[in-house]
Amino acid sequence: QVQLQESGPGLVKPSQTLSLTCTVSGATITTSHLAWNWLRQPPGKGLEWMGVIAYDGSTYYSPSLKSRTSFSRDTFKNQFSLQLSSVTPEDTAVYYCACADGLRVGVADREKYDYWGQGTQVTVSS
Repeated sequence: QVQLQESGPGLVKPSQTLSLTCTVSGATITTSHLAWNWLRQPPGKGLEWMGVIAYDGSTYYSPSLKSRTSFSRDTFKNQFSLQLSSVTPEDTAVYYCACADGLRVGVADREKYDYWGQGTQVTVSS
């Protein structure tokens, strides 16, 4: 059973960098074909795909967020991370990490992913 758990601060000030980590158990993030995604859902809006870091470390970002987004991973800790810079209140959302067998570039359909974290609320406010 693959499990994902998001962690990070729940409150970030405007213009700062939001940093979240997803800890994986039940699978290794270097397992061939697996892809590790970040998605978010702002209040009252639909799910938004932010990007993916694949098993080989390659990354793909949403064009709308690419200039502010960076992914990294720690293969020893079996974790992958998101950094979103220059945040504004519009970045307030529940942030999710999710796993799929294969790339799901641009896909924001929950059913297309095999495993999900429970989500973590991040509020951007001064």
